[in-house]
Amino acid sequence: MHDLVQDYYGKQLQSSADLKTTACCDFTAMPEWLKPLLSNIHGEVLSRYYGCGLVCPPLLEGCRVLDLGSGSGRDVYALAQMVGASGEVVGVDMTDEQLAIAEEYKDYHAEKFGFNNVRFLKGYIEKLDELDLEAGSFDVVVSNCVINLSPDKDAVLRSVKRLLKPGGEFYFSDVYADRRIPETVKNDPVLYGECLGGALYWNDFIQLAKRQGFADSRLVEDRPLEITDPVLAERCGNIKFFSATYRLFNLDALESDCEDYGQAVIYRGSIKNSPHRFVLDKHHDIQAGKIFPVCGNTWRMLHDSRFAEHFDFIGDFNKHFGIFEGCGVGLPFDSTQFGADGAPCC
Repeated sequence: MHDLVQDYYGKQLQSSADLKTTACCDFTAMPEWLKPLLSNIHGEVLSRYYGCGLVCPPLLEGCRVLDLGSGSGRDVYALAQMVGASGEVVGVDMTDEQLAIAEEYKDYHAEKFGFNNVRFLKGYIEKLDELDLEAGSFDVVVSNCVINLSPDKDAVLRSVKRLLKPGGEFYFSDVYADRRIPETVKNDPVLYGECLGGALYWNDFIQLAKRQGFADSRLVEDRPLEITDPVLAERCGNIKFFSATYRLFNLDALESDCEDYGQAVIYRGSIKNSPHRFVLDKHHDIQAGKIFPVCGNTWRMLHDSRFAEHFDFIGDFNKHFGIFEGCGVGLPFDSTQFGADGAPCC
């Protein structure tokens, strides 16, 4: 699989125009604040971009960021501007041709930005322990449509967990399926190269993340993918594919479900480019200045991370009220046998 991916992205694809599906094409609405950052990136780097989402989370000034499968370096150079001169972005990729493009324009971007804060390493994202990367040294790890290409996804998430600081986050976009992929699709070299053959069934991903210490995966955004090539569409049959962005926090105290402790947060509106609201994930759009009830996990994600100074926190963990309402998990027992006062009916 490594050889297949290196050949496909190093030799077969010369630009995003050569792709046969929309899986590795980013159609996410571009926020206005990101446009000037991308305009500073060299055209050849941009032309070899094969991402499926935006992996530019907020509040990165001064952070150390690791990009897994950094390719020609588009996301690295965008993130480099976000972390600034006091931060650092490290890109890891296994494809010589892609790394050559990224390295070729390092001086160009250093002059453009006014500082040089990036480096690129050749390596496999399943074998990050073989690279000179210190455990617990990264604030954020990102990846853009790459983990689906890995033959050992457990190893990738295990390394991410090891490399993140406490309270750090893994913020990444990838391709998922509505069911487990059959072997005929997995073993098709074009479908694999197009990020479909290695796509995880979404629920298998959730379990994989839990297995590697990320108890509560948060879906940020998603969109359905279109297989525009009729031959490839026929090979995929009825499988539905999606591009999705998740964020996973390195917080050991997170619980497997959303538990209610009567807590709430108030967003101060102080994060750059987000004066009116902060979107943690698809289900947490937090308006500035308004009390927002949260489960214990969400409280920790904000309180025990780089976001803490931008929120006021209400409550603690001294009193438990059961499952947080609306989180997708409910009381399994029949509660209709209770009266209005909560006492059982005889």
